[in-house]
Amino acid sequence: MKKLWGGRFTKGTDKVVEDFHSSISFDQRLYRHDIRGSIAHARMLGRQGIIFPEEADTIISGLTAVLADIEAGSVEFDVGAEDIHMNIEKLLTERIGDVGRKLHTARSRNDQVALDIRMYLKEEIYVTAGLLAGLEETLLKLAERHAGTVMPGYTHLQRAQPVTFGHHLMAYFQMFVRDMARLKDCLERANVMPLGSGALAGTTFDLDRDAVAAELGFARITENSLDGVSDRDFAIEFCAAASIIMMHLSRFCEEIILWSSAEFKFIELDDAYSTGSSIMPQKKNPDVAELIRGKTGRVYGDLMALLTVMKSLPLAYNKDMQEDKEALFDAIDTIKGSLLVFTPMVETMRLNEQAMAQAARGGFTNATEVADYLAKKGVPFRNAHEIVGKLVLDCINKGKSLEDLALEEYREASPIIEADIYDAINIEKCVAARNVPGGPAPAVVADSIKRGWEWLEDIKKNFRF
Repeated sequence: MKKLWGGRFTKGTDKVVEDFHSSISFDQRLYRHDIRGSIAHARMLGRQGIIFPEEADTIISGLTAVLADIEAGSVEFDVGAEDIHMNIEKLLTERIGDVGRKLHTARSRNDQVALDIRMYLKEEIYVTAGLLAGLEETLLKLAERHAGTVMPGYTHLQRAQPVTFGHHLMAYFQMFVRDMARLKDCLERANVMPLGSGALAGTTFDLDRDAVAAELGFARITENSLDGVSDRDFAIEFCAAASIIMMHLSRFCEEIILWSSAEFKFIELDDAYSTGSSIMPQKKNPDVAELIRGKTGRVYGDLMALLTVMKSLPLAYNKDMQEDKEALFDAIDTIKGSLLVFTPMVETMRLNEQAMAQAARGGFTNATEVADYLAKKGVPFRNAHEIVGKLVLDCINKGKSLEDLALEEYREASPIIEADIYDAINIEKCVAARNVPGGPAPAVVADSIKRGWEWLEDIKKNFRF
């Protein structure tokens, strides 16, 4: 087929080059955004007198009909037309004739594709934020039910101090709060309209860029035509935010994988979110959690791909930038798919509260309470730390827990220890006593959950879910 840009050329494109060069196989998902942008552009051209108003009306009607055909599945895109922009222009011209060729007046594919990607990304940020808000709601509900469910907290994957499952869940809640803020920041920087930048130097036509921006729902227009077509930092920023979200999901998945093992027995995943073994009939594998953990690396790869593509490009547009879409699309698809399956997996998992409580009572998770007990009685904390360390060693040698030690054994370690030590090392009371703001005490966790609900209501209003 004759290329829309073929006037300069005397020879057709090699078939291998045509296939290699074409992006329609993946950028066809931008068809709605391309047509919306073209309708706004045509309307502005007619309003400004750049083309006749009736020509603008004909173009808009033609584009609306093309959109309907695509949505009905009656359009087969042409690899020879290279990309979604040229395909739609070709379909339009076939439908309404030469007036369709006027659509590209005062516009380049460079600012056209920059517009389409921004419009698409804005929509997907809202979708991603909505899925993240759904996960946050699930975490709040679970945390409410388990604000007092005792479990061990870990450092170095060793039992450290007792906390509650509600407190543990709210740690992830706060991570996702920050992730939501990153999405919101990314939306702000994506919400800038580049159309009117032309290929790189704007245009001599009297465009009303602000009117087009308003019609397409952009907050403002780009300030520099070179910058408007030559950067993809907004796409990189989304991939960075997506990578951090996936990292948080991956950490949570790792804990789910551990907790569902026979060694922990803290949870059991619902059958709908587990798989079996082809050879071992007893197996129930946390494959969903493992796959999300694996897909995290995939999103990291999308981020690195975009950074690498852009790292040494001179201004303005370069064909390398065609590689932006597959990485961005993959990151979007992967994070959405992961959130869609992660939330119900967490929502339906069953807790073994008895195993959690038993684990919290093992491993000397209340040893710090003994040190704090001594410090409150005037013993320098470092000295108290040494005393308790020796007590723990003595327990290990005798096969005892701190609760099993007799008062005489405690007093041998420090004569200021009295019978109230047993109250101080009670696991539930240990947790309840840690009522500093941000701590695991059930009352503090309940306050945190209350603020979480308030945050969620506010974010829903801001993102208009």
